[in-house]
Amino acid sequence: MNTIKKTETNKIKRAHLYYKYTGFYSFVGQSLKKAIIPIVLVIALLVVLDLYVVDFSNLFTYITETYAPINILLVFLASESLLGLVPPEIFIAWSDKMPQPLLYLTLLAALSYLGGIISFFIGKWIFTIPSVYAYMEGKMKKHLKQIRKWGGFLIVVGALLPIPFSMTSMAAGMIHYKFTNYLLFGLLRFVRFYLYAIAIFSLL
Repeated sequence: MNTIKKTETNKIKRAHLYYKYTGFYSFVGQSLKKAIIPIVLVIALLVVLDLYVVDFSNLFTYITETYAPINILLVFLASESLLGLVPPEIFIAWSDKMPQPLLYLTLLAALSYLGGIISFFIGKWIFTIPSVYAYMEGKMKKHLKQIRKWGGFLIVVGALLPIPFSMTSMAAGMIHYKFTNYLLFGLLRFVRFYLYAIAIFSLL
């Protein structure tokens, strides 16, 4: 047992040193810095709007009473497939107003996962366009090299952290990352939705 534990510990240490010396941690840190500012601005805007302009609780109640859930879910799928234009937290808050919050939260997580798969194949398709291929292999060559180097770990980061999952999935498609591995790592998207529901909206 001790030998097995030592082997596992050594693997973790080697992985940590690899990510440290190849610059993975700094790359993720820089990406998070770029993502944090827009996220903070969105949250601040939502707080101000909720305090002085519109009561979001009443708004979401109105939406649930006015629009069919299928329409809202389709809008969410479109957003998660195209660069994550609308913050998922807004839809998570919407699910809290539904008769079965846990069911709708799970549907949102599943649609986010599906949206990521769509983004993956959009990425594969985009990279077949000659002008895009030339641009990416030229000006974005260093960035693509980093993505190819870290592959699965970036998908994990995209699934769990406040980085648009669609962009991470699209990048995975562009580098032709192994699809079965993408599907496996992408399942962490469900974990993110449940954690946000517990930590922020107390849905569970």
